[in-house]
Amino acid sequence: MNENTSDQGPNGTPGTQGGTPAASSVPAGATQAAQPQAGNAAAGGAPWEREVLEKLVFAALNEQKAARRWGIFFKSVTVVLVVVALSAYLDLGWTGSDGETLGRHTALIEIEGAIESEGSGAAAVVIPALNKAFSDSGSVAVVMHINSPGGSPVQAGMIVDEMQRLRKGYPGKPLYVVVDEICASGCYYIAAGADRIYVNKASIVGSIGVLMDGFGFSGIMEKVGVERRLLTAGENKGFMDPFSPLSDKHKQYAQSMLTEIHGQFIQVVRDGRGKRLKETPEMFSGLFWTGAKAIDMGLADAFGTVDSVARDVIKAEDIIDYTQHEGLPERVLKKFGASLGAGAMKATMERALPAVR
Repeated sequence: MNENTSDQGPNGTPGTQGGTPAASSVPAGATQAAQPQAGNAAAGGAPWEREVLEKLVFAALNEQKAARRWGIFFKSVTVVLVVVALSAYLDLGWTGSDGETLGRHTALIEIEGAIESEGSGAAAVVIPALNKAFSDSGSVAVVMHINSPGGSPVQAGMIVDEMQRLRKGYPGKPLYVVVDEICASGCYYIAAGADRIYVNKASIVGSIGVLMDGFGFSGIMEKVGVERRLLTAGENKGFMDPFSPLSDKHKQYAQSMLTEIHGQFIQVVRDGRGKRLKETPEMFSGLFWTGAKAIDMGLADAFGTVDSVARDVIKAEDIIDYTQHEGLPERVLKKFGASLGAGAMKATMERALPAVR
């Protein structure tokens, strides 16, 4: 009797027949083909997956670059538009000064702050504005709106000389001054050159005088034992040196110079105001008065503002500002120059500091 042998071992594993391993159901070729794929998976994924990932990464980078480029473009356009708009806005007073198409109008020039070599009270700023205002065929009259405590007699004198020249050159075009808060010293020097002066009843007007001030430290130096060593070529070269005593000779010389300039100031006021002045001993003493008192003394003519003078006196309510305002490009260049200078100084200090530490 023949025994039947099972195809499985005791644990369910493939058995043997005649001592030979059982044949596998998976073809041999398929097993060999799977081995390289397994190796590729172990190396980091299939090639097509890497290609997809690379394309996605590069696409994202390109998108970011494009977004940055467009962002820079739009920001640049915005900056240009803002600069153009600001420049046009700030220069309205200048561009409107041609007046050829503006018709009949009152020309306005503003002076604000100290009369000195820079700012709205500088002769280099006021004189060109006066020339444009007078030469414009549409301007009926010129109004100088002034608010200043005074300043340089040199700058004031140059402005007054030009005012007188233009008044002679354009006899049919009056020149008026309207005082705001204050018109004192060098400011009144300018105002006296106008045809008429209008004030507010509480304005401060006058201070017709000249001064020269400073400090002397010679007494303190003696107390603390400090010796001043000043060498000069020329006996008066140390004139007004704050660390040296003021001699009687130098004091008299300075006083004579002030008296001469004061006399020039008085003559400008007398020539400008004429018979309207009601001179008193205190008029040219350096005192100042309210606008109401100034009218009584003949230092001013009447109450008025820029608008009321244009409307009621000149009869030309349209007002065009001829003041020479500093444009945007000049301000940017000044700021850039200041920043550049500060940067250069900082760089110099940084290079020098390590050597002294």
